[in-house]
Amino acid sequence: MLPRVADSLSFLYLDIVRVHQDDTGVCAEITSERRGTEVVYLPTAALACVLLGPGTSITARALATLARHGTTVVIVGSGGVRCYAATLPDSLSTTWLERQARAWADDTKRLAVATAMYEMRFGRGTVPPDTGLAQLRGLEGQRVKALYQLLARQHKIGRFRRAYDPASWDTQDPVNLALSAANTCLYGIVHAAILALGCSPALGYVHSGNQQAFVYDIADLYKAELTIPLAFSLNTSANPETEARRSFRDGLRLFQLLPRIVTDIQQLLDPDTEREVPDPEEQLVDLWDPIGGPIPGGTNHGTLT
Repeated sequence: MLPRVADSLSFLYLDIVRVHQDDTGVCAEITSERRGTEVVYLPTAALACVLLGPGTSITARALATLARHGTTVVIVGSGGVRCYAATLPDSLSTTWLERQARAWADDTKRLAVATAMYEMRFGRGTVPPDTGLAQLRGLEGQRVKALYQLLARQHKIGRFRRAYDPASWDTQDPVNLALSAANTCLYGIVHAAILALGCSPALGYVHSGNQQAFVYDIADLYKAELTIPLAFSLNTSANPETEARRSFRDGLRLFQLLPRIVTDIQQLLDPDTEREVPDPEEQLVDLWDPIGGPIPGGTNHGTLT
């Protein structure tokens, strides 16, 4: 029995290592002049997400094991700053994917989900009824700007401006470096939770036109609580990217992010449905029926014709 995604560990960042499978399990092989070759075994069945940075190689057997255990593997840039690609572990149920697709394809339902996402950020009951989507975007922009200004004053930073420019990465200030690194880790965790529920990371409600659209939607629910305050606290750090990743991971133990992501996604897609995570044991594929709903697969229905 594999752990539920809500009970999984958060993420593991690796760079300049070789990841492979041996007779015991998946391990990371680290070689250095001072300490020689060291082998560290990865808790694959309990990891939600593995971030592979530059200088990392991974074997097909190791990838297959991670996919079988439902662990998302995300390929990232130096320091975990930018996401380039991610594996898609087998989804054991399409229940939540179908609910996501129905809500996404219907403009009225999509607007309702997008509105609910903004209300989660502002707090329930704080948004006037019938507030339009354009107004919600404006209110969100004002909220984030005010948060930046508040944190800048608290940490005695001059005027702060959010900047993300991979072409001139080394010239950016510590807050922007830490925020980008922490956000990338957050995206990896959210991506892992979305895939574990069987949902599509591409079908976003606020964001659109990107394979990570739904990831950005869900991650935005938590940035004001997690990544933004953390980044400002590292404004004097000499190595803000590394410290951001480590502090972010440590903070997740108290925040219990994975269970919250699972609950929030289910609440957004179907507020009236009982909360559940797909059973980690293998299930047969159902057959679609327009009259009676899904019927069991793996059965010979020839006698029913």
